[in-house]
Amino acid sequence: MSERISMHGQWSSRLMFILAATGSAVGLGNIWKFPYIAGENGGGAFVLIYLLCIALIGIPIMMSEVLIGRRGRQSPINTLCTLARESGKASSWRVVGALGILAAFIIVSYYGVIAGWALAYIVRMASGIFTGVTAEGAASIFRGLVADPERLLAWHTIFMVMTTVLVARGVRPGLEQAIKVLMPALFVLLLILLVFAGTTGKFEEGVRFLFNPDFGAISVGGILIAMGHSFFTLSLGVGAIMMYGSYLPDGISIAKVSIAIALVDTLVALLSGLAIFPIVFATGMTADVGPGLIFQTLPIAFGQIPGGDFFGTLFFVLLVFAAWTSSISLVEPLVAWLVENKGFERSRAATRVGVCTWLLGIVTIMSFSSWSFQFSFGGETKNNGLFDVMDIMTSTFLLPLGGLAIALFAGRVMSRSSVVDELGGKDGFSFKLWYFVIRYITPAAFVAIFINRLFP
Repeated sequence: MSERISMHGQWSSRLMFILAATGSAVGLGNIWKFPYIAGENGGGAFVLIYLLCIALIGIPIMMSEVLIGRRGRQSPINTLCTLARESGKASSWRVVGALGILAAFIIVSYYGVIAGWALAYIVRMASGIFTGVTAEGAASIFRGLVADPERLLAWHTIFMVMTTVLVARGVRPGLEQAIKVLMPALFVLLLILLVFAGTTGKFEEGVRFLFNPDFGAISVGGILIAMGHSFFTLSLGVGAIMMYGSYLPDGISIAKVSIAIALVDTLVALLSGLAIFPIVFATGMTADVGPGLIFQTLPIAFGQIPGGDFFGTLFFVLLVFAAWTSSISLVEPLVAWLVENKGFERSRAATRVGVCTWLLGIVTIMSFSSWSFQFSFGGETKNNGLFDVMDIMTSTFLLPLGGLAIALFAGRVMSRSSVVDELGGKDGFSFKLWYFVIRYITPAAFVAIFINRLFP
């Protein structure tokens, strides 16, 4: 039997797929969100529950996305349609792929704006503006940036051009060549920051905070947050991993590469915490400051430590690299669909997607200034208008529903024989365990995540 290859290309090796999928998974969620949600939910106990959720939710869903992608070898919409028909089910399952691509499109639009903040902070940190800065000074710098639409538009434009150029080049000439450079560079930067954190005198305190479990600090809400983040951090539910899976050569173990990706992604999140918390603690600040940790608290901390300007600059370069590798994976499914269904050349498809996400990003930019408005959702007051609406639409509705649909598709729509074949052809204990989890445990977890998002 000849090897099946996607019309878009194929990864050159197992390692390249792991690096690419890890690049998709490692993003702002690891370096920005994980440290502050761990800080808000008790540190070590939250980390322990999070690791359990990665095993029970993240890895099974990742295996499902990869096997669906490799089985179909097309964009998520066409793959789900083809495989549903193959199993004698309705082709309307393509809607799941369409919703995933819609979620990815929306996420990239505001991801580009936030990555633009990080680009701006590279320049600001390198200029020494944060040296000796006060809390009010750091807050003022951040407010001045997000309230300036023209400046934000410039940084957003730069980031979207960076993303579009790479995607336009194709799988091996573009995505693979970039990932070969970006992922090793990301790990090197993270290790340099980790070494720097070790010189602050608060490294042991950071280790205790992350790894000493205090179960008294854990609530039901904290458990559900860990469940949700274990899914969101792996870039699942938006078709990115499914698309990357379609480029995976036959004969490579899906279980092994999925476990490797989850382990590396989790390692990056933990190392980010170990790099960030000692720096925060060394300046007498606390770790439970919420989303402002990266763009307001950390600049203050870097500004008070010798060499902080240099290492703070490296940190924001790291943040941009993480956002970049995630963004190219989120754009890829829609570009592939345009090539397959509209007959576009890849460069033309990438340009159209890039321009459209850039335009939608303007909505996020304006949401922090003249278009801002307040509303309540889930017991919280939201202040940033349409940006918050898009964030809620993706994180509260589209992503959990996408994850639930993927679990149901792999566990109940595809024939068992097709799933066994794609996972290596052995219907042994490990397969039976995964199959049970994906059919029963994972769907129940997604229902719980969805309910918690609506009624926290």
